Amino acid sequence: MTSLWVAFITGITTGGLSCMAVQGGLLASSLASQIEKDLAAPLHSSSRQRTFRIALPIMLFLTSKLVIYTILGALLGGLGQVIQITPTTQAIFQFVIAVFILGNALRMLNVHPIFRYFTFEPPASITRYIRRKAKGNTSLFTPILLGVLTVLIPCGVTQTMMAAALTAGSPLLGAALMFSFTLGTSPVFFVLSYFAARLSVKVEKYFVRVVAIALIVLSVLAFDTGLNLLGSRYSLTRLVNSINKNPAVAGLLQPGLTGEDLPANVLVLNAENNGYRPTRLHAPAETAVTLNVVTDDTRSCTRAFLIPDIDFGVILKATGTEVIEIPPQKEGTIMPYTCSMGMYTGEIVFDL
Repeated sequence: MTSLWVAFITGITTGGLSCMAVQGGLLASSLASQIEKDLAAPLHSSSRQRTFRIALPIMLFLTSKLVIYTILGALLGGLGQVIQITPTTQAIFQFVIAVFILGNALRMLNVHPIFRYFTFEPPASITRYIRRKAKGNTSLFTPILLGVLTVLIPCGVTQTMMAAALTAGSPLLGAALMFSFTLGTSPVFFVLSYFAARLSVKVEKYFVRVVAIALIVLSVLAFDTGLNLLGSRYSLTRLVNSINKNPAVAGLLQPGLTGEDLPANVLVLNAENNGYRPTRLHAPAETAVTLNVVTDDTRSCTRAFLIPDIDFGVILKATGTEVIEIPPQKEGTIMPYTCSMGMYTGEIVFDL
């Protein structure tokens, strides 16, 4: 459940702004005729009626968007179940996302003309079709169609969540992640879409700057996730974990077991909803090690467990024990492990 809350919070904060910046223009232009007609409606048309006629298309747009992205999440989760994506591949994908998000931010800030290429638009034929349907047409079909077609123009934050859904390795979890994220983006998207026509040019300029700054922060976080997926010892996440670190022990956490019950080369790691416990394990060097990863009704992204140094990744059962064989390592080796989103990390130190 933790990863779903993270997805929702990401959507309701930076995700909503990012999606509005990328997709809002298409919605606003398509609804322009509807908004103009309602604002010019006869005086006998009540304020409530006008508000409803403007709000309804936006609500239909967001609802269809929520449905299509939930379906997409299920498809991505199912695809992740079929194909095995290595931590290295995931890291490369995160770096690409980081560059794309940063390029979008710099484009919005008009830093250099070259950054105009950091934008993703649907094929021209689809754009022309949408405009033909929207021009002078107040049919409710138009915003529904637009909501579906936003899947062709995902913002950078959405792409990050799509990557998380892919690595979740479960259609249900993938759908839940995309549903939570898209639902989170909806309130911000609705409010900004509704009041977009009333924003002055000056206010709109400041809004774009706020979005650009948020995207730069997200770019840093995406790059940090890539470092975690590569097993780098130097990342913001690992720095935070080092400040607030669980006791460094060797396999004392599985119910019914104590340190005396386990040989030195058998480790136990708990994959919990809010992270891995402990965050550091000690193991003997020059000896094959068995790592038992234990779950107990775990529903967060910690189930997507990765050990980048040996290019190992597995989707853990919600409840159970995954036995992982680690080949002998040299003394002093530090082997990081992480979830597929790079949020929760830890390490095995071979020094016994």
